[in-house]
Amino acid sequence: MGVTKNDLFTKSQNEMALAAKAFAHPARIAILEFLLKSNSCINGDLVNELGLAQATISQHLRELKDIGIIQGTIEGTKVNYCINPSRWAEIKEKFNNIFNEYNSPSSNDCC
Repeated sequence: MGVTKNDLFTKSQNEMALAAKAFAHPARIAILEFLLKSNSCINGDLVNELGLAQATISQHLRELKDIGIIQGTIEGTKVNYCINPSRWAEIKEKFNNIFNEYNSPSSNDCC
């Protein structure tokens, strides 16, 4: 069997790409911002907050849950979502590491 494109990159690189993909939609950024701002578990508030259909929000929540950046708990017929603090810290560290690798040249000429 041949090598897949993902096999050409490290586990860390693949994980960062998946996280970046999850961050690549403004609705998902809005969901994360709302969760961070509310600093608590939420459920139906997102429909009113974002003005998107429940089915659309559910799809975006699933994308965020798939990378583990949010977690949900089931209470009756509702699912409450919040930031997964350990995964948030892990993803934040990976992105901070890559951004911190850049050393700005003393002049604006880089090439």
